[in-house]
This record gives sequence, C-alpha cells and structure tokens, in this order.
Amino acid sequence: MDEALFLTVFQKMIFLTMVISAPILLSAIVVGLTISIIQSVTQIQEQTLTFVPKIFAALLVLVVATPWMVDIFTSTTKEMYDYIKVFIS
Repeated sequence: MDEALFLTVFQKMIFLTMVISAPILLSAIVVGLTISIIQSVTQIQEQTLTFVPKIFAALLVLVVATPWMVDIFTSTTKEMYDYIKVFIS
C-alpha cells in the first residue's frame, strides 16, 4: 500500500468519525450549557443535575440520527474500498 493512499484513507476515516460523532456531542454540549445557565440563574449548584438531561439528549439524537449515520458510514466505506481497489490494480 502506498503511503499517499494510506494517508488519504486515514484522513477520510478520521473526518468520518468527526462527522458521525458531531450531532451527539453537540446536543450534549447544548443541553449542558442550557442546564448550567439555569443553575447559575437559580443558584442551584447540584453537579449531578446535568448528567441525566445530557444522557437523554444524546440518546434521543442517537435514535433520530442513526439512519443518517449508518448511511454516511456505509457510503464512505464503499468509497474507500473502491478507491483502494482502483489504486492497487
């Protein structure tokens, strides 16, 4: 395997990982920030209060976005296999 091919495939897979994980992470960040603002305003400083809403938001986004994530993953994987097949032959 050529070094350029390896670096290209590796770069595309790292980008794929970031794209697939972004919706879940962003939802957790938004919910955590919202809960933190509410805690600051109401002066409730319970540290465990943020975990449950973050988990529910992440699970909700995971359930909703799973078809999209699977589609992106399979299409990118097929593209990488085709790229490797063309490059090797």
